[in-house]
Order: sequence, then C-alpha cells, then structure tokens
Amino acid sequence: MNDFMILAPDVKVALGAGMPVVALESTIITHGMPYPQNLETAQAVEAEIRAAGAVPATMAVMGGKIRIGLEATYLEALAQAKDVMKVSRADLAVALATGAVGATTVAATMICAAMVGIKVFATGGIGGVHQGAEDSFDISADLREFAETPVTVVAAGAKAILDLPKTLETLETLGVPVIAYGQDAFPAFWSRDSGLPAPLRMDHPAEIAAAHRTRQALGLPGGQLVTNPIPEADELSRDMLSPLIAQAQAEADAAGVTGKAVTPFLLQRLFELTEGRTLAANIALVKNNARLGAAIAKELAAP
Repeated sequence: MNDFMILAPDVKVALGAGMPVVALESTIITHGMPYPQNLETAQAVEAEIRAAGAVPATMAVMGGKIRIGLEATYLEALAQAKDVMKVSRADLAVALATGAVGATTVAATMICAAMVGIKVFATGGIGGVHQGAEDSFDISADLREFAETPVTVVAAGAKAILDLPKTLETLETLGVPVIAYGQDAFPAFWSRDSGLPAPLRMDHPAEIAAAHRTRQALGLPGGQLVTNPIPEADELSRDMLSPLIAQAQAEADAAGVTGKAVTPFLLQRLFELTEGRTLAANIALVKNNARLGAAIAKELAAP
C-alpha cells in the first residue's frame, strides 16, 4: 500500500500518535466551486478542523499517488487544475495507473481514509439516487460505500437536487445508519428540513463515537452517515429552492447531461439562478460539518 500512498507530514504524525484526524474530499475543490473560492474554502475548512483540535487530511490523486493530506503547494495546484478526473471506487485504480490528477468523491475518500485508519470524514452533501433513477438507474456509488467501508461521514444530508425519499430508502435497504444530529428531520443540504424524518437521532459527538465503536465491536460492515443541518442563519428555504431545482433538472435533461456530469451541471445552474446564494450556503455548511467531524474524531481518539 505504501507504493500508492503519500501521507502529509502532519497527518503521518497524527495517525502515528493516535491523534484525531478528519478526512476531507477534493471534488468540492475541483467540481464544486470556482477558483479562488474553492481554494479559500478548502483552506478555511482545514482551519476549522485545526481550531477544533484535530488534523485535516484532504485527499486527492496526484502523480500516481493517493495524497492523504495536501500541503499548501499541492492544494493550490489542485484548485487551479483543469480536466481533473472525478474519482470514485470504479476509477480510483485507473487514475493511479495512468498518472491522472483525480479529485476524490465521497466514496473514494471513504476508501482512502479507511486504508490509513482515519475514522471520520466531513463533507458537504453525499450523492444518492438521482431524479428519474427508475428509468436511468443513476444512483451514486456513495450509498453502497456506506454499507462497506467503516468510516463515519458527516454531511448536511444528501444534495437537495436528488430524490431524497429514494435515497433514504436505498440507505435503509443497505443497512446504513442514518443519524440526524440534534434534530428529528433529515436535512436537505441547503435546507435544514427535507420534510422527511431521519431514521435515527443523536445529540452529542460522544454518542456518535460510541455508535461507531459499537458497530466495529459487533463486526458489522460499513460506516454511518451523520446528517448535520446547515446553521439556521445560512439556510435556504425548500420553498424557494424547489422550483429552481426543477428548472435546473429540466435544463439538464434537455441538454442530455448524464452520469457524473449531472451534479456539477445542476450545482452551477443553481448558483446562477440564486445569484450565488447556494455557494455561500455550501461554504457555511461544509465548515459546520468540519467542526462536528473534528468533535467526533476527538471522541474516537480519546482513551
């Protein structure tokens, strides 16, 4: 495994000493925001994790290696890179073998985190079942990853552009614990309440850490999804977003956008339709998730 991994110095020290580490994905940098906001957000999220007493480990594929933690020069280079491969379970090995620059999705980040013993991963929103999946079968690999890879993932729910009822049903079928943090509702990324109840609720990071440990002790495969609602001051209402999401989805269908291109297309159109408000909300929720992720990681690192 050492042939494919490079750990940033601070991550290597932290893992060796049993200190709390929080994994971070990189598709939000390459496919979620324009430059320089992507770089500034990545730096701000890492700063939130450090301020909370943990070590951030942003992941990407660069130069035929999985980089676990990006030093400043690599983070800057990734933020400005063009034609970056969006890497999930299916194409992680190809990206390494071909020397491509690859940004890790939720699924790939979970895989890489588990390989080096990182137990917690903070992101924005997970992938899920896309609208019209009953015809297209477009379902994110993120969902199966939760059932297979033992990482606790903190997210603001599934992205609001998805079919949320089908996403929750699929997670239930796969046996994935879906835990709402501090509320009974399943959040919808930019909105605190999707209108759907969450299967489980926990109110303290220590409880979430205990559930992670217990799952491992029982020998149950997979991880758990912790859905952390966006702060009230930063949320966008479902009533405002719903017609805009429908409009963006119709435009994607008309343009023949499919597969991995769908999510970036929809996010960009919603950014335009809301005059940048979705981006501001996205930044706020990622920082919020980073703080909770650090708190859980600290509990897991405690003796």
